[in-house]
Amino acid sequence: MQNTRLRNLIQNMLLCATSGGLLVACGGGSDSAGNGTGPATTPQAPPAIASTACYAAWDAATAYNGGALVSAGGNNYVANWWTHNENPATNSGASGSGKPWTGKGACDATPTPTSTPTPTPTPTPTPTPIPTPTPTPTPTPTPTPTPNCSPYVAGTQYLAGRVVSNAGGFYRCDVAGWCSTGASAYEPGVGWAWNSAWTSVTASACPTPTPTPTPTPTPTPTPTPTPVPGLAKHALVGYWHNFTNPSGNTYPIAQVSNDWDVIVVSFGDNAGGGNVSFTLDPGAGSEAQFIADIKAKQAQGKKVVLSLGGQNGSVSVGSDAEATNFANSLYGIISKYGFDGIDLDLENGVAQGAAIQTYLPVAVKKLKTKVGASFYLSMAPEWVYVEGGFTSYGSIWGAYIPIINALRDELTILHPQYYNNGDIYTPFQAAPLRAGSADQLVGTAKMLIEGFTYGSNTFAGLRPDQVAFGVPSGRSSANSGFTTSADVSNALNCLTRLLNCGTIVPKQAYPGFRGVMTWSINWDKHDGYNFSVPAKAALNTLP
Repeated sequence: MQNTRLRNLIQNMLLCATSGGLLVACGGGSDSAGNGTGPATTPQAPPAIASTACYAAWDAATAYNGGALVSAGGNNYVANWWTHNENPATNSGASGSGKPWTGKGACDATPTPTSTPTPTPTPTPTPTPIPTPTPTPTPTPTPTPTPNCSPYVAGTQYLAGRVVSNAGGFYRCDVAGWCSTGASAYEPGVGWAWNSAWTSVTASACPTPTPTPTPTPTPTPTPTPTPVPGLAKHALVGYWHNFTNPSGNTYPIAQVSNDWDVIVVSFGDNAGGGNVSFTLDPGAGSEAQFIADIKAKQAQGKKVVLSLGGQNGSVSVGSDAEATNFANSLYGIISKYGFDGIDLDLENGVAQGAAIQTYLPVAVKKLKTKVGASFYLSMAPEWVYVEGGFTSYGSIWGAYIPIINALRDELTILHPQYYNNGDIYTPFQAAPLRAGSADQLVGTAKMLIEGFTYGSNTFAGLRPDQVAFGVPSGRSSANSGFTTSADVSNALNCLTRLLNCGTIVPKQAYPGFRGVMTWSINWDKHDGYNFSVPAKAALNTLP
């Protein structure tokens, strides 16, 4: 009897050891564990360990929209706006810091441990003193997947080189901006312009996907932005002076030449706290006449928008409250005068990390919600704020890129100013391109449509219909960057038809390229319409 009790005690102790050494949980030292008259006490599972789970790991090849959740280096992050190839571990900051990511705290990639199953005790002791431990199950290996292409999903952000399947064929993305628009015209193998964005390939071009334990759900496609109705396919955009300068006095909108497709009224005023005001110059006539003139131009298919910035300074938008003031005050002005939208010529105060990089997009989105789908938005930063990021990403260099990225769906036209800032470096040759040359106009448009690197990041190309180039109307209207009518025509034909190209040639023709912006309508009239007449004639010949 004593030997039997001793043997039972040893067996129970060994069973407890194989269950994690929890002697108390097995009832070690208690009467029931050693009297040999019944089964051992059932061990209890250890308590679960609370932790914050890590989101899906950040991937440099994936483009993330605002609100996306990722993890990197043991921390979770949320995207503040559209971002691609910007590592959250090195590109994060507090909300309003101007960084693309905001940290959400540490996370634990290790799942909550599962307690080891408790072996069922043997009612009758066996002579073997040490029980054989249950072998660890061998997991079934994940089968090696065969090469395949994911189906095309309209609105997904596709990088150049990505291969998809659609309509029974396989297609490689060549122009990221077009591949990602979601527009039916660019649906691979189906849309009328699909071969402007994609190249047909065979199934052998499909990548072999990396096995993943849990498949990632296909995101809901982002709706294709509604184009601004009535905008000319190839537009001549000009700034109209709401002030007197050496070009002459302000004159009524009704007297603006019909060659202009978009009339940008310059400028709204900074009323403080994000608020915008507008005071009409008496030379434009009465407010009633001004409103009637705008309606008459719109009836002719023209757009009339209010520009912010320029010589009257920048509007400060540095908080959510100021963003609300911005939207409310501008909505009042738009409703009163009948403007189609706004133009952002804001530059003072726009720099890397400035609050305006975060809150200006918030303000514009609030304004569009009030105005509706017909809202027109253009941007006219000096080129150093956009393509300048290729040369040096910091301070003002490339500072508009986060704003552009956050407003891609709202943007109608981006027409940077290629004057007053010297020659321009591009990815296409070691030497800079001469400001105002056809090569410069083609090269910078090529960057905006086909994409370029800035810092350690990549700017994904815009749709061609969102891009135009900005040049001075004559030698009196700018200090540098003057271009000839021939260079304007050659650049337009090179971009839309691959004709009359110089050293810089696009990857392909972009027949939807939007057109030309100039400073200014008033200087052009002063100089005898030396710019608008030949520029409009060139635009009228484009496909």
